[in-house]
Amino acid sequence: MSHVTPVFVDLVRTETRLYNAVSARLRDEQGLGLGQFEFLEIIDRVPGCRVLDIVGELAITVGAVSKAVDRLVAAGWCVRAAHPRDRRSSVLRLTSEGEERLAASRPVVEDALASLTAGIPPRDLDRVAATLAALRANLEAGSHGSPG
Repeated sequence: MSHVTPVFVDLVRTETRLYNAVSARLRDEQGLGLGQFEFLEIIDRVPGCRVLDIVGELAITVGAVSKAVDRLVAAGWCVRAAHPRDRRSSVLRLTSEGEERLAASRPVVEDALASLTAGIPPRDLDRVAATLAALRANLEAGSHGSPG
């Protein structure tokens, strides 16, 4: 087994457990899961956000993003508006309810992550963050792991 394989396994298992724990707390306290929170965050952060912007950021399929956005629209948390220059595309925008839900959820996510990582020295978390940022940049630069 390569020296990278155990790192990969630990990375995936850690991400899964963190994601599940934060999502469960967010669902208990705010009534939405971490996936929905991530979508709301992206829509809020990306000016003129389209489905393809979310696809590019999360590296999941157009179909998965479109279905998730449909659920956000049905919940009343975002709307699709006609793209001003491309009639085949729509721009996503948070509703006031979506903005409120996102604002109320941010501190829950931050607190859950702080709590779950409290036993790790900040210097170690900084090193992990830098390493993961470099790995992500390398993968994204080569378009590795994109749906397709």
